[in-house]
Amino acid sequence: MTTGCLTILIALITVLGVFVSWLWYRHWHDGNVNSERKEKASALIRKQAREAADDTARALDKSGTTDADTLTGVIWQHSETPVITYDASRREFTATAARSAQYDEALLFPGGGPVQLTRCFVHTYTHRPGQAWTFRVSERDDDVCRPSTQIGGRVRLALTRISSMYAEDLTRAGVQEALDPTGRRSFDVKDVVREGDRMTLSVLVSSSEKAVDQCYRFTRPVAGDDGQGSATAVPVASC
Repeated sequence: MTTGCLTILIALITVLGVFVSWLWYRHWHDGNVNSERKEKASALIRKQAREAADDTARALDKSGTTDADTLTGVIWQHSETPVITYDASRREFTATAARSAQYDEALLFPGGGPVQLTRCFVHTYTHRPGQAWTFRVSERDDDVCRPSTQIGGRVRLALTRISSMYAEDLTRAGVQEALDPTGRRSFDVKDVVREGDRMTLSVLVSSSEKAVDQCYRFTRPVAGDDGQGSATAVPVASC
């Protein structure tokens, strides 16, 4: 009996050792796999950011204009960057936005699957007299992009609310109430103008963090079949 129990005990210890070794190997293997997938996702995000900046610089060259609002619109069209600022003294635009990509995380136990990876970028576009537009792409800490991400979310919210408003309510006071009913000053409606069958609204959109502001121009038809209409938005240099 003693010999049999000892044999069983040794066998159990051996099996447990093999199992622990296998768990350690899987942990090591999955960690390496996830690191490689994360790095590939990061490289893809950086590549996309640089390609977008290159395309934007080319579009700025082709625009043939010096109007800040028009150039801001060109940058928005090619990058959809929520926050775009202009420094007239340096003839320089700065666009801040986060970019994301997904990769599948490998895990031994349930809980793995798609993981969203986000990186923060600041794009700088500079123009010198007689020269082509140049650009720089800088990767920053995530907190640099939080105000931009927040403003982007608030612009989407504003689009939904402005699109659902009835034409008769599209006044400065009416839009202000619709966008900022609690008075938090996330939105400041500067102007509402009717031009034919189209309404144009100038709105200063603000973030909660670091007090970042961005002017946006919203447009929508005066009224659709139900008295409402689909709105669009584009950032501008100033309200």
